[in-house]
Amino acid sequence: MQCSICKEKTATVHLTQIVGDKMQKLDLCEECAKAKGINDPVSFAMADMMLGLGASQELASASAGADLKCSRCGFSQADFKKSGRLGCLECYHTFAEGLAGLLKTMHKGLRHIGKTPEALRQTREQTDRLKLLQKKLKKAIEDEDYEVAAAVRDEIKTVPGAAAKVRVEK
Repeated sequence: MQCSICKEKTATVHLTQIVGDKMQKLDLCEECAKAKGINDPVSFAMADMMLGLGASQELASASAGADLKCSRCGFSQADFKKSGRLGCLECYHTFAEGLAGLLKTMHKGLRHIGKTPEALRQTREQTDRLKLLQKKLKKAIEDEDYEVAAAVRDEIKTVPGAAAKVRVEK
């Protein structure tokens, strides 16, 4: 098995982290393990390794060695290195320079968009479709185009859960 960092040497150090129901594995050669301080349990942070293989070094180098602390919660770069997490919202502003590069490598961008549960997404799509069809129906009735109105009414009936929501405003 090859080292996860250098991708050249055989991995002799194997780390496993379990958070909730997710398991992450990291395989390192002897040299990469020493370079990351794994043989020194005081300076080693598993979260640092798993969150981008050297995330805290990037954070520290971006601030040119200054020991920054968050003005709101007092969180420092050392705290981030140990836990792999920030203390509060203000930490993102305090450590912004170093975090930008780190977040780009960890995620697809700098802004978290999140995910929408499938059921909610489907409900929203159905509601939006229903509203659009209701507008079309209202317009067809106003224009006295009853053939189009009948077709739109029939299409509305195919939208799941639409039977209770169908109404034409006068």
